[in-house]
Amino acid sequence: MTDSLSSTRSITKYSHHLFSRVEDDIVIEFPLTIYINNEEFATMVCSPSNLEELVIGFLASEGIIHFKKEIKEMTIDQERGFAYVQLHATEIKNQQFFSKRFIGSCCGKSRQFYFQNDVRTAKTSMTSTTVTAEQCIDLMKKMQDTSVVFKNTGGVHNASLCTAHELILSRSDIGRHNALDKLYGYSLLNGISVRDKILVFSGRISSEILTKAAKIGVGIVLSKSAPTDLAIQLAEDLNITAVGFIRGSSFNIYSHPKRIVLESK
Repeated sequence: MTDSLSSTRSITKYSHHLFSRVEDDIVIEFPLTIYINNEEFATMVCSPSNLEELVIGFLASEGIIHFKKEIKEMTIDQERGFAYVQLHATEIKNQQFFSKRFIGSCCGKSRQFYFQNDVRTAKTSMTSTTVTAEQCIDLMKKMQDTSVVFKNTGGVHNASLCTAHELILSRSDIGRHNALDKLYGYSLLNGISVRDKILVFSGRISSEILTKAAKIGVGIVLSKSAPTDLAIQLAEDLNITAVGFIRGSSFNIYSHPKRIVLESK
């Protein structure tokens, strides 16, 4: 198994009243089972890249860890699809909120949240970061332009951690939440402060995605798509600026518009 996010398959294409055989790029769907202290914790379906970041970001967003140093050892068996995590602590934090479960790649009911734990791990944003309207549009364009996998397959979600001026890093995955966990994991691995950063995202801002952004700690979320009403309520409560429908030269601001300005300060 390589870190490639797609494979090539021969398919039958119909176009202009004709069938033809062509080669097509298809996204890879990869099951990864996480063991913590030799106990099975969860299985997620993801794209097979940046798996260390994914595991660390997932554990942090679930409240299992807060810092990289809490992990004693981690081994990824990518051929077999297992991640083995040994924590310095002998007991899992907040274990009463967790149970073994399957975490799907699709959007919606396949991914379960235990809301008590979300309350414990989501952060109210205190950032004073601002971004101009033109920078919002530019950041979205930069993220979309750099996603080769999406251009080739159309089958992944993209997410980027940014300043107002540039993309710091981008990650893609078949799961929206996985792409965010990879950003979070990279930040923890590399000691990157995220409180003053901006999250740019290709998908819909659901309550799950907004909660995930709050767990990461960003105060501005920019999306190409729409938010849900619950996501907007959470954004209001958590002091997060949610911006959606960034397409062409326009967008909508759904919460805390003070962080989106016409000109740089």
